[in-house]
Amino acid sequence: MKRLWTPAWIARHVAMVVLVVGFLALGWWQISRAVSGNTLSWAYAVEWPIFAGFVVFVWWREVRHALRGRETGAEPVTGPADPVTVGDGTSVSPVRRPVRVSRVSTVEVPEDADLAAYNRYLTWLNANPGARPGDYPG
Repeated sequence: MKRLWTPAWIARHVAMVVLVVGFLALGWWQISRAVSGNTLSWAYAVEWPIFAGFVVFVWWREVRHALRGRETGAEPVTGPADPVTVGDGTSVSPVRRPVRVSRVSTVEVPEDADLAAYNRYLTWLNANPGARPGDYPG
């Protein structure tokens, strides 16, 4: 239970109380406005207590999560796993990384004339950094 009294948890407890009290006060304020004739305030009078309930729900869920996280006793893994020695004496990392395989198309696609002209234009612009696009000779 001591883990719920750290400075971070005290701030969470205070924030929960402040939000719940504030939301309930806003709901009461909306009820007083609704009684005086503002019909839209009836919707807000229902909405603010729902917000307060949501704050309590999230706070309770976080408290339960914090208490369960410590009960399991699972230590977080902080470093890479030790390498495994294979039969021939080489060490291999037990972490497998995905390998990217490039797929090269064997079908030959005819080159588009407009695309080739545009690529020549871009090559010329790259070769002549001070030139304007209107200076292109092609």
